[in-house]
Amino acid sequence: MDDNSKKIINNNESQETKVIRTINESMLKGSKKKTINKNTQEYVDKLVETRKRNFKIIVTIIIVLFILIILLAGFALKASLSSKIINGVSINGIDVSGLTIKEAENKINNQIEKTKVNELKLEYKDFRTTIERKDLDINIKVEDAVKQAYNVGRSNNIIYNNFKIIMTGIKKETIKLNVEYNQEMLSTIMDSISNELPGIVREYTYCIEEDDLIITNGKKGIKLDETTFKNIILDRFADNIKNKNENKIAIPVINKEPDIIDLEKIYEEIHSEPQNAYIIEEPLEIVVDKDGVDFKISMEEAQKIIDGGEKDEYIIPLKITKAKTTVKDLGTKAFPDKLSKFTTKYDASNRNRSTNLELAASKIDGTVLLPGEEFSYNKVVGKRTIENGYKEAAIYAGGGVQDGLGGGICQISSTLYNAVLLANLEIIERRNHTYTTSYCEAGRDATVVYGVQDFKFKNTREYPIKLNAKVKNGVATINIMGIKQKKEYTVKIRAYRTKSIPFKTEKIDDDSLYEGEEVVKQRGTNGCKAVCYRDLYLKGKKISSELLSTDTYSAMKRILKIGTKKKKKKEPNVNETNEITNSIDDSQNLTNSTE
Repeated sequence: MDDNSKKIINNNESQETKVIRTINESMLKGSKKKTINKNTQEYVDKLVETRKRNFKIIVTIIIVLFILIILLAGFALKASLSSKIINGVSINGIDVSGLTIKEAENKINNQIEKTKVNELKLEYKDFRTTIERKDLDINIKVEDAVKQAYNVGRSNNIIYNNFKIIMTGIKKETIKLNVEYNQEMLSTIMDSISNELPGIVREYTYCIEEDDLIITNGKKGIKLDETTFKNIILDRFADNIKNKNENKIAIPVINKEPDIIDLEKIYEEIHSEPQNAYIIEEPLEIVVDKDGVDFKISMEEAQKIIDGGEKDEYIIPLKITKAKTTVKDLGTKAFPDKLSKFTTKYDASNRNRSTNLELAASKIDGTVLLPGEEFSYNKVVGKRTIENGYKEAAIYAGGGVQDGLGGGICQISSTLYNAVLLANLEIIERRNHTYTTSYCEAGRDATVVYGVQDFKFKNTREYPIKLNAKVKNGVATINIMGIKQKKEYTVKIRAYRTKSIPFKTEKIDDDSLYEGEEVVKQRGTNGCKAVCYRDLYLKGKKISSELLSTDTYSAMKRILKIGTKKKKKKEPNVNETNEITNSIDDSQNLTNSTE
């Protein structure tokens, strides 16, 4: 025999030996092993018996698997033929198992209607405001969620669907409702809240006052955590269908350090070469004048001023080179058409407030903006300081009316805002006052706070525009001059109140007043919600309508001072007592006489 043949025999012997060992072990069950000769009938019988048993086991397994496959196929087939959602599926915690699509939609919608929150009250320290469901055009996507629930166990192949049906019945599956909302409106609301929060971070600002660049340092503070805020608002409006949740929300904020003053960026923004104004006839183009602006000192020296320490304000001297020919020298030809006009009234007898209005208007008067150029109220008007001539006048602060430096200049920014709207220019930044004003309708005002809140717009017209501002005899007027375009729209502004917010009364004890006396410290005013639209007309036909803002004005509480001082009882003197006694005796005598 060759080597290969020997190997085959050895392998066969080895396999037979294993079979004999298995049979022996099963027969003896732990007793002393008995050797079985493979050539005997006993060996053959045992081998046949083992093979029959193994065959039965295999057949049984195949039959069981076949039955399981049929049963599983039945689950999937039953689900595909049924019009109902499979067991174990819920939407926002509401069980929709065994319901049709229509039944599930009705169940979810009914639950939403029962427990939905229509208004959320937001608060951070002393700041309070509200957001209404309708403000955000909230639309909960019930149909989409129900369709998703219906497709569980139906959306894949038969094997996957069977597995999904079984696992859903065991582990359950919850589908979350999605929310559709007005993203632009939510952004507007967040911007408004962010600017009103107490202790907000103040970024550095700068302005040019005559020959000086004045940079005001920033201050650390807080800012609105916009991502968290957005998620909370949407979840509270949508994820409340199991029970009616508390509608008060703590406004989430994060701490923030102000940006580091970027002197090179400021230099790039203010630096310019002097340029004379002139007109190009065809095609018509107006090139406006520009003063040359440069640092009077080197960049290194200027940076040393900034790096000199933590100051509230830094002053860098400038070299101003005046243009030889200005737009004013071009006459009315450069700005022949009045594009818009708006006026507001003020109390001319209030000299402090009038002075502030006149100063702000004088800064704006004559400002020229090229096409695409942006206007910043704070940069043009500058910082409101005593050195710049501003006076103490009434402002909104601390939940009411107080005297503050520069009070009244928001009337000029509001007047300008309306003139800008009527000239159909783009608004970049604008916010309403905390409380309604007397000089503008709700929805048509624009508040400014130096270093915190600005009013900005852009010249989106084809030609340059010029701002003319005048304050005189109780009337503030702003005209926007320019050149009319070929397609010139008629602009109409619509602002109206959508809800009134009644004021509350607060009573405070005052020991300077006697008991029973009351004095009104602050007159209460109702707040409101307001919307403002800009409508464009061409040849008398409305072309478009733009929602400009949705504003909330807080109610200003009425404050009453209540007297707590006790009145002293008057002690009668001896003479008075005798006179009273005699008077009583005389009266009694007179009575007896009559009887």
